[in-house]
Amino acid sequence: MKDTLLSTINYPSDLKKLDITQLPQLAQELRDFIIEIISQKEGHLGASLGVVELTIALHYVFDTPDDLLVWDVGHQAYGHKILTGRRDVFHTNRDLNGISGFPKRDESEYDAFGVGHSSTSISAILGMALASNLKGEKNRQHIAVIGDASIASGMAFEALNHAGVTNANMLVILNDNAIGIDPSVGALKEYLTSFKEGNVHEENNIFKALNFDYTGPIDGHDLDALVAELNRLKKIKGPKFLHIITTKGKGLQLAEENQVKYHAPGKFDPETGKIYPKEEGDLPPKFQDVFGHTLVELARQNEKIIGVTPAMPSGSSMKFMMETFPERAFDVGIAEQHAVTFSAGMATQGMTVFCNIYSTFLQRAYDQVIHDVALQKLPVIFCLDRAGFVGEDGATHHGVFDLAYLSCIPNIIIYAPLNEIELRNIMYTAQLGLDLPIAIRYPRGRGYVQDWQKPFEKIEIGKAFMLKEGETTAILSTGTIGNNVIKALESLSNTSHFSHYHFPFIKPLDEKILLKIGAKYSKVITVEEGVVNGGFGTLVANYFAEHNIVIAIKKIGISDVFIEQGTINQLYGICGFDVLSLVSFFKRWII
Repeated sequence: MKDTLLSTINYPSDLKKLDITQLPQLAQELRDFIIEIISQKEGHLGASLGVVELTIALHYVFDTPDDLLVWDVGHQAYGHKILTGRRDVFHTNRDLNGISGFPKRDESEYDAFGVGHSSTSISAILGMALASNLKGEKNRQHIAVIGDASIASGMAFEALNHAGVTNANMLVILNDNAIGIDPSVGALKEYLTSFKEGNVHEENNIFKALNFDYTGPIDGHDLDALVAELNRLKKIKGPKFLHIITTKGKGLQLAEENQVKYHAPGKFDPETGKIYPKEEGDLPPKFQDVFGHTLVELARQNEKIIGVTPAMPSGSSMKFMMETFPERAFDVGIAEQHAVTFSAGMATQGMTVFCNIYSTFLQRAYDQVIHDVALQKLPVIFCLDRAGFVGEDGATHHGVFDLAYLSCIPNIIIYAPLNEIELRNIMYTAQLGLDLPIAIRYPRGRGYVQDWQKPFEKIEIGKAFMLKEGETTAILSTGTIGNNVIKALESLSNTSHFSHYHFPFIKPLDEKILLKIGAKYSKVITVEEGVVNGGFGTLVANYFAEHNIVIAIKKIGISDVFIEQGTINQLYGICGFDVLSLVSFFKRWII
């Protein structure tokens, strides 16, 4: 980085020393720097490339961190991080003990609000702006950068509706590139497209109708235009709205041409953009692909099957259903609450609905699961992708709370398969007809068995299994983390002490087996890839206590902390359920 403009920029105060004519060169250098690092380290590429000019213009015009800047979701905040004191540590992005892949308040004073999930930025800056008013800070600026996919979410509209009747000194910048992770969908997308085509006039501008001072659309890659407009807007009081048009992946041709693939492409050639193939050999498919192909297989046999996903057709592999049965598969956009209640509505009409939502995103629809599904005993089939650790995305994305937050809800079945075969069989069983909703949780990434396309078998609801019989200690695991238990026991020279039970059903628990375990063993170990408080181990301990069964219990899982980013194996080691940690623990338990 010698003799570059970027090498002289440690903080926005350095950026402000540049002449505006130097900013295009800085934009090219910043874009090249992001490409160079992400090509080696992996991460979110396309979104950050698309806002390079906007990032520079914002920090050039506004007085950050005193002026508060919030990046919605945060996929696009790499340039922001590099310009705000983190250039020299950017190579640690998403690493264990490195900087986060998302803005994070305790990482930098320039990160005004922690983000990871979408559509929170407008609410956050509105709260900040009204607080500034109360403190007498009338000239402080409050800026949210939100994408066209995120602004379609209900929470964003709730904030726009509120902001329009306030005197908040705030600026909403709509970064319109017609794509989130997958292409944007819905009527709002079509409406925003009409802006670009010049078909929206003064009297039918929704943002003006909501009392925002609207400007745009303007070219989000034109630094002169951006700087001029931001300088103008910062002198205007009240709620303001700037509509900019950008290209996701800007500056890397292949990323511009294939924006879905280059959202987070893995490692690639920084010169050409060509993605390096992963050396995976003859590995089992990813769990999400098993889900996607199985759903299509079942849908061929059952015409009542419907697929629903909130904006994640590629990530969840709902895309296979959308390609094969487009009239029976729905991408509802970034709208988890709507996805759940929409699925409930279909279920009232006899449809068999597979609602696929990442575990961490179902948190955003908790009331709907309770009020609209479980309370009414509607048999929606929730498929919770990315359950457990997701790795480098970190604390905002780990799906480690679902066992705890779902298990307290009446009228719901919770299932965690050991492998892909069990995932297929529970999907088959659920579509045969259940009296209650079911949540099926499975992890991100590769599975465990090669020969997974076996004939379907119906699963008995609430049934647990003994995988190995021993003498004094019963190990109870749920979900795919049970495979680590299996490997750990295989590594012990003497395993006669241990029995291993697989509990695919967290709710209802297999009480018959629990009674037998309580009568036979003096010690119990529970293992789960989720939080211990309120999770599987807690449910088991509560059962023994309620039935006056005195037994020593050790619960292995995630303690009462948020776990940050790292590889999944690293995070397993931190929490003590990687194979080596389990082997060590089991040896001590024998003593």
